[in-house]
Amino acid sequence: MTQLITTELVELDQNLGSSPEDVIRHLAGRVSDTGRATEAEGLFADAFARESKTATGVPGGIAIPHCRSTAVTEPTLAMARLSQPVDFGAKDGPADIIFFIAAPEGADQEHLKLLSKLARSLIKKDFTASLRAATSQAEIVELVDAALADKPAAQTPAEATAATGAAVAGPAAGAAGEGAGAAKAKGPKRLVAVTACPTGIAHTYMAADSLVAAAKEVGVDLQVETQGSSGAKALDPAVIAAADAVIFAVDVDVRGKERFAGMPVINAPVKRGIDEPDRMVAEALAAADNPHARRVPHFGAEEQAELAAEEKSEHIGTKLKKALLTGVSYMIPFVAGGGLLIALGFLLGGYNITAFADKILAENSLFNLPTVYPELAWGPLGAFLGAVFFKIGALSLGFLVPALAGYIAYAIADRPGIAPGFVSGAVAVFMGAGFLGGIVGGLIAGYVAHSIGKLHVARWLRGLMPVVIIPLVASIAASGLLFVFLGRYVAAVTVGLNNWLSGLTGASAIALGIVLGLMMCFDLGGPVNKVAYSFAVAGLGAASITNQAPWQIMAAVMASGMVPPLAMALASTILNKRLFSLAEQENGKAAWLLGASFITEGAIPFAAADPLRVIPASMLGGAVTGAISMAAGVGSKAPHGGIFVFFAIDSFLWFVIAIAVGTVVGAFAVIGLKRWAVKKPVDTVETVPVAA
Repeated sequence: MTQLITTELVELDQNLGSSPEDVIRHLAGRVSDTGRATEAEGLFADAFARESKTATGVPGGIAIPHCRSTAVTEPTLAMARLSQPVDFGAKDGPADIIFFIAAPEGADQEHLKLLSKLARSLIKKDFTASLRAATSQAEIVELVDAALADKPAAQTPAEATAATGAAVAGPAAGAAGEGAGAAKAKGPKRLVAVTACPTGIAHTYMAADSLVAAAKEVGVDLQVETQGSSGAKALDPAVIAAADAVIFAVDVDVRGKERFAGMPVINAPVKRGIDEPDRMVAEALAAADNPHARRVPHFGAEEQAELAAEEKSEHIGTKLKKALLTGVSYMIPFVAGGGLLIALGFLLGGYNITAFADKILAENSLFNLPTVYPELAWGPLGAFLGAVFFKIGALSLGFLVPALAGYIAYAIADRPGIAPGFVSGAVAVFMGAGFLGGIVGGLIAGYVAHSIGKLHVARWLRGLMPVVIIPLVASIAASGLLFVFLGRYVAAVTVGLNNWLSGLTGASAIALGIVLGLMMCFDLGGPVNKVAYSFAVAGLGAASITNQAPWQIMAAVMASGMVPPLAMALASTILNKRLFSLAEQENGKAAWLLGASFITEGAIPFAAADPLRVIPASMLGGAVTGAISMAAGVGSKAPHGGIFVFFAIDSFLWFVIAIAVGTVVGAFAVIGLKRWAVKKPVDTVETVPVAA
């Protein structure tokens, strides 16, 4: 195994700049200069992108920037002791000890374990004190090698006394994954925890050790499962069963969350497990004694887990928004797949395939091609395949409203809400209430199911509740209300809305295009964006040759949604690279494809770094595109796909022109804002330039 750190990778008492970007860039260059990376810029881009997601500063003046990168050829540690500390986001101030961890994309488990072990050593005060007292690069390397080899550090008399006292009191709780065999500290409560971060190299293990140490100080047994890159040993089920509460210090989904169902839970980012382990332990102990504390849900759905973890003080509007977004997110695959299949059906079978599809499929087959088919079809084979694609797509779109209603109810009541939600959605379709009826039915079904699920019933009845009683009663309540009271009124509103859309022409259509463009670009895939998109896809089912307004709305929405990532890509990779960081330039390269594919979220990295300039510029470009698209009468029979569903777009040339104009407007707008809309500093503090 190659040595992780050498004297060439250590810098002592140097000024490497005034920002994390400067330090990371310098250390990435040092790794590259020693032949452990193929390029410095690629390594820097990956490391700084990771740093931009979560700051890597930890208490004690330490920072651990790290990443996996295809530029790295072998696992490497680079270390710098700074003469001018740099703020890496730790709560207790700037960092003067920097360890840069560079791992190859496919690093082996042994190396990853060593890197993780180093990260855990950095929360030990005696180790960091030795790093600060070292007088040479060789001494630093020796200290690191000793930490990786688990060699005991020399103890002071006070430390020896503390260690002896700990031995007399009993062995400490094991760290991550020690399982049921670990000895338990004597105390009134027992806790378990899971730690995980996106990279799984440093924060995962540091948070685990910090939580264990904090629990030990208050006499509590805490055992941790680290879900990191160097492997994880699951907590023993007996340990979980005996625990009073669980701590999730994670930045990613917890694997096997259902193991902790029903337990009081404290959920926070992994960095809080490093910065505030004592507070997290105290909160977990308080939750264990609180019958109203948030708990891990009994079902594994991530959306419901998030809902169950909300504070009771959360506004009803926020809860409704989350339920609606959950319904939309589960509905979109039905719409996207169905819409594209219908578009293929039109392409192969002609626009009149709607009148021929049922008869062709009933009377013909691949070996008995139709003789009567639409004039614009690609011959008998094209007509048959067009009928197949159209019918599959139409059946898929038939699930639009039931899926929307079903998963709105699911977001509120978990699995018991799915069946009554789907049924109420089907009733809404039957009554002509459309997606508005689906929303109403889903909300009613969800809240009825949720309310019934909270009832305390006899033990023998509990098994029947989620599979029989809740679906039955909630279906009767939600669907019955639609049939008897609400359905006809919601249907009237839906018909009026469709008639209004069908009559839009001229200036009113352009105004609608502007509004839709602004909504699509306001939050880049967030709630407002999803409202505009749902509004467009919900109308596709009512579109026809004589009513093309829904197709035009869909085209305006899709074109506008493509503008933000394309505008950022144009600005950051072609027009003015110097206004963007290297990480943004790398993101800009990917944004070309994301934008062309109608993935608005491709602009999020730019908006996260500079929202007050990126979002207004994107909205301006999207509004221009929406207006041009509606004015030119562009239509899209496909709900997704961007430029790649050209065959489903009417007036494709104008579709491209609208996107191009909006992209240019958005790109120049963000460049102009970055140049001239500069926030003036409040304090008159001079920035001292740092030599390159």
